[in-house]
Amino acid sequence: MQTYALSRNRLMSRVFLGLCMSLVTATAGVYVGSYLPPAVILLLLLVEVGMCFAAVWIQRRRAVGMPFVLLFTFVSGATIWPTIDWYLVQMGPIPIARALAVSAAAFLISAAVASRASFDFSFLGGFLFVGLLAVVLLGLVSLFLPFASTVSLIYSVLGIAVFIGYVLFDVNRLVHFGLSEEMVPWVVLSLYLDFVNLFLFVLRLMGILESDDR
Repeated sequence: MQTYALSRNRLMSRVFLGLCMSLVTATAGVYVGSYLPPAVILLLLLVEVGMCFAAVWIQRRRAVGMPFVLLFTFVSGATIWPTIDWYLVQMGPIPIARALAVSAAAFLISAAVASRASFDFSFLGGFLFVGLLAVVLLGLVSLFLPFASTVSLIYSVLGIAVFIGYVLFDVNRLVHFGLSEEMVPWVVLSLYLDFVNLFLFVLRLMGILESDDR
């Protein structure tokens, strides 16, 4: 039991170190993205989507490596910049910093609960998948039919709930079922996507609340 605990703690440390590295490269990507023209951002968005499919394909045949993950997070950071820039213009930097702080706190609290709880959150998998499909479909609909403020508020809360749920699910599964070293980059990528999407939905929610206060 002690050997397993040591192995688990070492792998947990590697996962969260990898997550920190991915957030650093994403931040660098955001900085670089602020200097790129829209056409290049659009091209990088296509690259990002392609890398998502490539990651799934690679993982089925062999483990995704950390260089791939760090490259993906850099590209992801660059494509996030237009969204951050829009909110900067609409709200200024303070609400964005607040959204980042709230997202980080929610992520860390969820990860702490999932890592320390004896309860198995595996049952959330099916519900989260359905919730994720709903979020994706609603996001596609919103591209063509802009939501009213109430619907947009519900959509934002749903997105936050889904990705907090995924943090609980991913971290809890890591603790309860262990992890091979080859799987570390894949879990890092999953947790990075959990955090970034959580941040974007929190930012969206704060944008709605800011506009309602005016």
